[in-house]
Amino acid sequence: MKLIYANPSPYSRKVRMVIAEKGLGDEIEFVASNPFEDAPDIRAANPLGKVPVLILNDGAALYDSPIICEYLDRLGRGPRLLPEGKVGWVVRRRHALADGLLDAAFNIVVERRRPETERSASWIERWGGAVDRALMQIEADIGDLDVEPTLAHIAFGCALGYLDFRLPDRPWRDRHPKAAAWFAAFSERPSMVATQPA
Repeated sequence: MKLIYANPSPYSRKVRMVIAEKGLGDEIEFVASNPFEDAPDIRAANPLGKVPVLILNDGAALYDSPIICEYLDRLGRGPRLLPEGKVGWVVRRRHALADGLLDAAFNIVVERRRPETERSASWIERWGGAVDRALMQIEADIGDLDVEPTLAHIAFGCALGYLDFRLPDRPWRDRHPKAAAWFAAFSERPSMVATQPA
């Protein structure tokens, strides 16, 4: 299999963490690419032009990160990151919450890259509100996470890490101390260390 990814992408990081947690690293070729440049490899595999994309051994492509993560979870070794039953739906909801935070944060980052005269302060404020509400929910949920990691752990870790990486001017730790303490401990996990964005 082949993973087309971008190192700074939190969605790619999430998939790379699942690969590490499930012991699949030796079965996958990692191909770094930049979706913001002319990237025919990405467009050929994913008509949306987004990373990550997982190319299966038969040439079929899987996208985007939630689909890839679920596929790898079923394929890899060790405990399931997406459990069955009611617990599984809670994990999926938390995964969606983290992805929503990432979507809003990413939109802020992209909007800020536009020329100042073209930026929309109202949209930045709207997306900022989504980030703040997601953080409040993560703070409420963090104490209920299982001890063993699930996809919710990975998604929360990637989302909080992305805020530090791309939006350091939006400090979140003081208002969310439980999430901050959890993130400090989770950041020491080998899969988090190995996938640090640059």
